[in-house]
Amino acid sequence: MKIARFNGGRIGVVLADGVVDVTAAAGVQPSQWPPVGPVVMIRDFAARRPAMEVQARTGPRIPLSQVHFETPVPWPHKLIAIPVNYEAHAVEMSSPAISRNAGFFMKSSASLTGASDAIVLPDLPGREIHHEAELAVIIGKGGRHIDASQALDHVFGYACLLDMTVRGKQERTIRKSYDTFTPVGPYITTADEVGEPTDLQVTLWVNEQVRQDANTRKMFLSVAQIIEMCSAVTTLEPGDIIATGTSEGVGPVAPGDHVRISISRVGEMVLKVAQGKRGANVAIPHNLAPRTAEALS
Repeated sequence: MKIARFNGGRIGVVLADGVVDVTAAAGVQPSQWPPVGPVVMIRDFAARRPAMEVQARTGPRIPLSQVHFETPVPWPHKLIAIPVNYEAHAVEMSSPAISRNAGFFMKSSASLTGASDAIVLPDLPGREIHHEAELAVIIGKGGRHIDASQALDHVFGYACLLDMTVRGKQERTIRKSYDTFTPVGPYITTADEVGEPTDLQVTLWVNEQVRQDANTRKMFLSVAQIIEMCSAVTTLEPGDIIATGTSEGVGPVAPGDHVRISISRVGEMVLKVAQGKRGANVAIPHNLAPRTAEALS
């Protein structure tokens, strides 16, 4: 099942000929604040799924042209990210801080945005802002100390994710947490449709030029190993999002660019890049940072 959040917080099942609104069957109140309905739906999915499937078969189709795809889980308990999880990317970045010895870091969940929204670049003259194409894992069943052999049983589904990054020496969290810096979507494809996540092709284009193209079998840590590592430290909850790391080929984007990410058996989304008017601060000023290996981490 492909589950989207769209048009003001509604829940839909995405089909070949459109989207069916299943908000009522999903038990979600679009106007709820904070918008935790999708998290509750994920927690209760086994009970909710039959009614959602019936509605998807019988409900009217909304044409895709009338759908504004929003981020599927706007209020996760955690947004976790894995650094340097592909060997070629480690070489590209001259980075010893690879996933198996550096662990993970956190991003602000306020950076989440949807497939129909623009990536808004902060006003930081002299700083490059790079795309990083990643497979997103959405946790379905929470837990602590989850063994890798059981980890995939805890996955609700998968989505495309972009981990946008201001290059520089500052901590990863501040450079990666600007609003709109974590597009996720266009929907969540449930784990049963994706199957084994160790052979998924992740491809990214900028203006139809291929920049990144790698398979998840090249990851240092597999999805199951990532879940084991993260849950050894922090209790995973339904709706938590894990960005599993990016491959080689990261590079800058500019206002007016179109960034397309496609993941086999998961989905595809295209986002426009726009220029914002703010973003400089005491930690990330306007001045140009030297382009050293350290600065590009």
